[in-house]
Amino acid sequence: MQIHPLITDTDTLTALCERLAKGDFVCVDTEFMRENTYYPLLCLVQIGNEEEAAAVDPLADGIDLSPMLELLTDNEDILKIFHAGGQDVEIIYNLTGKTPHPIFDTQIAMMAVSQSEQIGYANLVESWLNKTIDKGARFTDWSRRPLTDRQIEYAIGDVTYLAKIFPMILNKLIKTDRGSWLNAEMEKLADPSNYANDLEIAWRRIRSPGRNPQVLGRLKALAAWRETEAQDKDIPRGRIIRDETLADLASHPPKKQADLAKVRGLSNAWKENEIGRRLMRILRDAEPLPANEMPAKSKRGAPLGKEGALVADLLKLLLKVRSREIDVASRLLTKSDELEALAAGLRDLKVLEGWRYDVFGKEAVDLVEGKLAFAVEKGRLKMTHIDDVKPGDTPVHAEAVLEDATEAAAEDAAEDSAEDAAETK
Repeated sequence: MQIHPLITDTDTLTALCERLAKGDFVCVDTEFMRENTYYPLLCLVQIGNEEEAAAVDPLADGIDLSPMLELLTDNEDILKIFHAGGQDVEIIYNLTGKTPHPIFDTQIAMMAVSQSEQIGYANLVESWLNKTIDKGARFTDWSRRPLTDRQIEYAIGDVTYLAKIFPMILNKLIKTDRGSWLNAEMEKLADPSNYANDLEIAWRRIRSPGRNPQVLGRLKALAAWRETEAQDKDIPRGRIIRDETLADLASHPPKKQADLAKVRGLSNAWKENEIGRRLMRILRDAEPLPANEMPAKSKRGAPLGKEGALVADLLKLLLKVRSREIDVASRLLTKSDELEALAAGLRDLKVLEGWRYDVFGKEAVDLVEGKLAFAVEKGRLKMTHIDDVKPGDTPVHAEAVLEDATEAAAEDAAEDSAEDAAETK
């Protein structure tokens, strides 16, 4: 593979993009800084395929990124490859108002060919290429110039290795016939609505405090106001007010500005400064959330109760066993809230549709309906239909099943927390 010097001019970038446009896919990664600004500052773009790769300096004087951005967002013939590409896609959207398409994310793809939930890039490279990445440059301030050769080499590795790994993952997806499992996940990643900075829906990113129209109306107004304040000051929204403080203000609005000093998360200065006055005006003028904007009620069947909770835990154990058997990440199949809904009697669920029903949902329903049991065969926990239990199978005592179910539930809760943290923008 040919590795080009750092690209700092438009002509060289244009020539590279014209060559890349002749291939089947292009691998993309970005380096950016977002600790101190509202929008992430794009500092470096790495782009390449199996034949050549280069790093592009978007901070270089006079460089026009249009040839590269057009390749990524307007050329439907080239598959764009990312790893954990959510933030990379967000940056491209901020620059163009469009997202790369068609798109393929190797972190998502790994969920269909292994039990990896959120595999990091270094682990991906080690597992497929048996290579260890030098992480010495990962905490680089990518906005500082000049960049060293070591920093550029480190950054380029994010696409050169990816160009080797992608065909290998694709081949495994073809062999296992699981490529179609990922279509919806990839389209979701490329959906522009995920990245649109619409002030009217900014409140939906915050955990809603119930379904009270007055509270949600205040939350909507406060969230839109915070976005405007953060944009004007070009600082992260959390530097204005954190989500939990915003939700608290919506639920328990202070009666006068002096009371802001008593709000956890706000400094004493808010009781008399100008931003505090603006916040109070927002609270005073907020209208109840209209009925057509109210969040949908969560799907709930009958209250779970003790027995229902036990069924939900057994479903989580079934998910763990099934994921291990077919070597797929459990999160790709379903999540804990959906299993709880299934245990409560709901059937209008994604896990009971399409391929998910075929590989897991049908057995989950059988378990709920008493048609499926757990057994031990040659020292391994397995699931089996009641009619298929063999004389040599060892029944599993309830205590052992519940112990495994408890462990599965704890692991599932930890994975939910990790995903929430990863998806926070």
